[in-house]
Amino acid sequence: MADGPCQPHCSSAEVLRRLEVRPIRPEERAAWDALVQEHHYLGLHALFGRTLRYVAALDGYWVALLGWQAAALKCAPRDAWIGWGRVLHYQRLHLIANNTRFLVLPAGRLPNLASRVLALNLRRLSGDWQQIHGHPLLLAETFVDPARFTGACYRAANWQVVGSTRGFARRNGHYFAHGQPKRVLLYPLHRQARALLCAPTLPPAWSSPMQRITLTTAQLEALQQRLRALPDCRHPRGQRHRLATVLTIAIAAVLAGARGYSAIAEWAARLTQAQLKRLRARYNPRTERFEAPSEPTIRRLLQTADVAAVDTAFGDWLLGVAAGAEAVAVDGKVVCGAVRADGTQVHLLSAFLQGQGVTVAQREIPAKTNEIPEIKPLLHPLDLTGQVVTADALHTQRETARFLVEDKQAHYLLTVKHNQPSLYADLSALTEAHFPPPL
Repeated sequence: MADGPCQPHCSSAEVLRRLEVRPIRPEERAAWDALVQEHHYLGLHALFGRTLRYVAALDGYWVALLGWQAAALKCAPRDAWIGWGRVLHYQRLHLIANNTRFLVLPAGRLPNLASRVLALNLRRLSGDWQQIHGHPLLLAETFVDPARFTGACYRAANWQVVGSTRGFARRNGHYFAHGQPKRVLLYPLHRQARALLCAPTLPPAWSSPMQRITLTTAQLEALQQRLRALPDCRHPRGQRHRLATVLTIAIAAVLAGARGYSAIAEWAARLTQAQLKRLRARYNPRTERFEAPSEPTIRRLLQTADVAAVDTAFGDWLLGVAAGAEAVAVDGKVVCGAVRADGTQVHLLSAFLQGQGVTVAQREIPAKTNEIPEIKPLLHPLDLTGQVVTADALHTQRETARFLVEDKQAHYLLTVKHNQPSLYADLSALTEAHFPPPL
């Protein structure tokens, strides 16, 4: 990346023809984030959901930055323009992307540059989204603050103004009125974008691909055995689908990339008769077919299930599937934006597979304690025999080491820092001579 100013010695039209808009490379992420944080009036907290970051370069110099994220969950002017119902709204929202950041850098103060950057970006946005996230896009949206900007560059790039927001924002899970409505602008990325978003069924090109997950018979039976042992909170009357079956389908769908009740139901509906039989789905004697659970059934069951028990059962099974192939890391994080009633932030302690980043256990840390006493109840339900458990310096405690070795029959790799000077000095004094090779 070059960071000097662009000083063209020719006409604006000739300069704009040399403009290149492309997704950033992985090594450019830190520079992109830092520039947006420094120069954009909103700064940069995070991009949500599926994202893409772009850079506009002119003769090697960065002149503009664009950030795309998942579409807004609710936007009345956009939804009215599309004309879709609630069900289609949740099923098709992934086909819309939100231009949440557009920044022209000081090196890019050229006539018509902003609209040119937008036009070049929109030409390739859907294709790039397909390559990165597995499906194309039908519509782009953005919100413009009329108190600061006119939105002229968007209108020059053929975006449509469809209305204004009500002036609400979400913070810590709650909506509040800030009194600053934004203009809503849309750009169809397909000639029939509106018709496709409202269509009863989508052509294969815009349907979410059904990813596969391969489980052996033994792995599937082990998962269902754990799930069958869970308490069923449903009323016995009217039950059609086994608890373990619905939970297994939901877990498999999530592992295959499904997000949300509708996506899980769509994944389940595509299962073959052989797959449904293997999952022990309900058999309908009238139709002589196995039936997948519907979206309302999945929603009701997941909302009433014992989340902690399901999490423990699934984490223990997932750890068994890994079969000691990779270490289990323990780490604590403050959950951004999650605040308790007393004003303290939610702090979670998690155990996850290092290679895949898959969480196998999670525990909320009470406000009046810390991570140290919580590691034992976090790891207690897991079978760690022969596993390597890693943790940071906070957990370098004698009792934690004893618990891992004696109680869990596991190995540990703990960090030692200068806050334990005696132990640090003893370890620093060790040499290779202290670790002779086995005879």
